[in-house]
Amino acid sequence: TVRIWDVETGQQHGSSLEGHDGRVQSVAFSPDGRRIVSGSDDRTVRIWDAETGQQYRPSLEGYDGRVQSVAFSPDGQRVASGSSDKTVRIWDVETGQQHGSSLEGHNGWVLSVDFSPDGRWIVSGSEDNTVRIWDAETGQQYGSSLEGHNHWVLSVAFSPDGRWITSGSSDGTVQIWEVETGQHHGPSLEGHTGRVQSVAFSPDGRRIVSGSYDKTVRIWDVETGQRHGPLLEGHDSDVFSVVFSPDGRRIVSGSGDKTVRVWDLQHTPLLEMFFNKVSSEYLFPSRMTDGWVRGPNSERLFWVAPHLQMGLFPPFQTLFIGQYIQTRLDMSKFVHGAAWTQVRGDWAEASA
Repeated sequence: TVRIWDVETGQQHGSSLEGHDGRVQSVAFSPDGRRIVSGSDDRTVRIWDAETGQQYRPSLEGYDGRVQSVAFSPDGQRVASGSSDKTVRIWDVETGQQHGSSLEGHNGWVLSVDFSPDGRWIVSGSEDNTVRIWDAETGQQYGSSLEGHNHWVLSVAFSPDGRWITSGSSDGTVQIWEVETGQHHGPSLEGHTGRVQSVAFSPDGRRIVSGSYDKTVRIWDVETGQRHGPLLEGHDSDVFSVVFSPDGRRIVSGSGDKTVRVWDLQHTPLLEMFFNKVSSEYLFPSRMTDGWVRGPNSERLFWVAPHLQMGLFPPFQTLFIGQYIQTRLDMSKFVHGAAWTQVRGDWAEASA
């Protein structure tokens, strides 16, 4: 199934979109938000009306393998899809017909596709460890294959200005490529300890977000190649998909722990709760191991019961979608260590 969620309330919007006979591997909204495209292990691409939840037209068929990735063109008139049959195909949204011939050249499953902002190019990432750029009109490969990853390329994305491509790989790295020359832009972005399943640019093109099998979400500065901002931890399983909100203030991540989480990068009252300064040198951390919330020196602070751990809101998280008890911690009066005497002071004041 495909499901639509309200970002403000966390509630499902309408009924589930049902019709696929296999696992849904990829989904994308059209630029105007009126349509949704989905690709599935059932070898079909389907387009849905986002408001009614009805299938917009008959399934787009023709693949000899699973559909691994789908993307709308910037004008919403075409859909690109990549498959385990090693091809990329372009579809006309209105007619449901394939546009031109299949784009062939990869020697492994095509795991990710994306359109350039002007719609001229399509980028694809494959199990053959390469990134390739295609002319969306002629179907011809543009330039040489982009080589540098030493394992599967799981995710690719164009920058908003179309100058750069980012790629995430099962080699654990994120790379940035210059479209015009096909050359690397700086060194590989390293830090993940598991394969990088998903990458995306921020709307201003200055940052990249990546989600990994190491259960974390990381943000990178495009110019410096350094990690930008906090490490977003909270998922209990592999992170399969990440994306920035259109205003760049939030990140959405989906995981094998069956949850979707929304992270606020600018400001949220939760930051005041979790990072409330309780002494001149102490900030409440986000790390939790074996149910224990720990301090900056790994000291145990307090324990959270197992049935509450999955739904616990870590710092920066503002929304949680999943079938778990949602738990928020108010740290506004939390004290620890030498500051424990404040507890009696607060109690005495409250009793007076």
